[in-house]
Amino acid sequence: MRSGVKVGIVGSVFAVVVGGIGYGAYNVFNGVTGGSSGNGKGGTSTQAAPAGTGPVSDDEIKNTAKDFLAAWASGDPDKASQLTNNPVDSLSSLASFKEDAAVSKLQIEPGAPAGTKVPYTVKATVSSGGVSKPWSYASTLTVVRGKSTGRPLVDWLPSVLYPQLKTGQSIRTGEAPTAAIKAVDYRGRELTKEKYPSLGAILDTLRNKYGAKTGGKPGIETYITGGDDASAVNSTILTLSKGTPARLQTTLDADVQGAAERAVKKFPESSVVAIKPSTGAIRAIADNRADKFPASTQGKLAPGSTMKIVTASMLIEKGLASAGKATECPPNVLYQGRTFVNLKNFSLPAGSTFAQSFARSCNTAFIKLIDDTKDDAALSKEAHQVFGIGLNNWKTGVVTFDGSVPEVTGGEAAAEYIGQGQVQMNPLNMASITATVKAGYFKQPILVAASLDGRDIARAQRQLPAYVAQQVRSMMHLTATSGTAAQAMSSVGGYDKGAKTGSAEVDAQGKPNSWFTGYSGDLAAAAVVQDGGHGGTAAGPVVAAVLNAG
Repeated sequence: MRSGVKVGIVGSVFAVVVGGIGYGAYNVFNGVTGGSSGNGKGGTSTQAAPAGTGPVSDDEIKNTAKDFLAAWASGDPDKASQLTNNPVDSLSSLASFKEDAAVSKLQIEPGAPAGTKVPYTVKATVSSGGVSKPWSYASTLTVVRGKSTGRPLVDWLPSVLYPQLKTGQSIRTGEAPTAAIKAVDYRGRELTKEKYPSLGAILDTLRNKYGAKTGGKPGIETYITGGDDASAVNSTILTLSKGTPARLQTTLDADVQGAAERAVKKFPESSVVAIKPSTGAIRAIADNRADKFPASTQGKLAPGSTMKIVTASMLIEKGLASAGKATECPPNVLYQGRTFVNLKNFSLPAGSTFAQSFARSCNTAFIKLIDDTKDDAALSKEAHQVFGIGLNNWKTGVVTFDGSVPEVTGGEAAAEYIGQGQVQMNPLNMASITATVKAGYFKQPILVAASLDGRDIARAQRQLPAYVAQQVRSMMHLTATSGTAAQAMSSVGGYDKGAKTGSAEVDAQGKPNSWFTGYSGDLAAAAVVQDGGHGGTAAGPVVAAVLNAG
């Protein structure tokens, strides 16, 4: 029996099946024009279907998807590409799938259409270097009406070929460009994507950057390549034969990382980072986001009242405030045309201290002290010079955003005092700020030793004065024991602990972003839960769980 591609209908679900030892020499399926019908002679129709208007019909969706998948399965990228709304890009990708990815057998099993979307499962065999291995995955395509032709067409995206594929990337099979790594934590315990899913992209980055520096022999792999670095393994899909992985020690702590992974799973759109204050060693990085973006280290969000750690440090250093000094905390305050209010318009009685305003997260107490600084850039200078924020020179071992506190004036300067306006942070930045207060000095966060590649570590211009650090720690301790962070930190044992909550308002968002940062002993952590509400209710439990693991 001649091998090839057969298309059949099973109930309401159609199937594309590839037989034989490779791509079929012929195929039997409806015409390649999208929703066309066969010519009744066992071949395919080459006459274009008449142009349509309006939404694509159920039959058009089913037939177009069937024709496209059958052409792809038969190893005919030309036919398949003509059934897409981007024949140029799709032709290149589909041809590469067969040749560069070394796919020797292919079977595609579509599911029932859901609206304009058609799910399908790809089952393939990849062969290279005398080794073959099965490969399967699920993806989805969408059928749209062509803007110029009116024909039903597959909306071409790289993810049609493989769900994790992005523009500019391709799939290749062969000897990997770099050796695999065996990443371990600071105690030598192995770190894998399977056990610690948040580390997936980080481990890929570390492999690309350090695989060649640590020895090891590349294996035969199917991998995604291209994008920002055309020669790098962006992600390994399938390992046909293992090489000799190189051992790479990181600063991570498997126990803390595990706690971070479990903690973020409880809150959608959450991210957390933990740092050892005395050294800057990153102990955990975890994200739970639908878009898979590493907001923990590359996010750019207003940090809300967690920023008051920096603001308080600046005010105390300038002699404008101190932990025990009486400070006004009215329900609202007007500053250069902008009104700032406290949560639910609360106020504190006369004689309340700056520490109490900090612990209760009183916005107005901070805003009222702006004019006394005589310098709108005072906060930006404090962030840069003392906390190492916004220097754009952190070299952690992976890509990071290093925070931003731009120099602004007027109402924007006031907003920055309470972590709104143009301030941008992520959990890595806020964990580092907390670590700086805890240690009394800035240590740039690191994930792998600088000695591995001789990179220069960022340094702050000056150290946080000891009396300032002591007062801010005392205010963070008050916040953790009787202030807005008390409930979340109640599970964290010991006296040596401190915290700060934050809630950052975002336009057109139902609830504010929940922020929380804290320390316990020689471990600092910060978390954000987007659209999570008050800092103590969402981000707080995440940080507490991480601190408890340390």
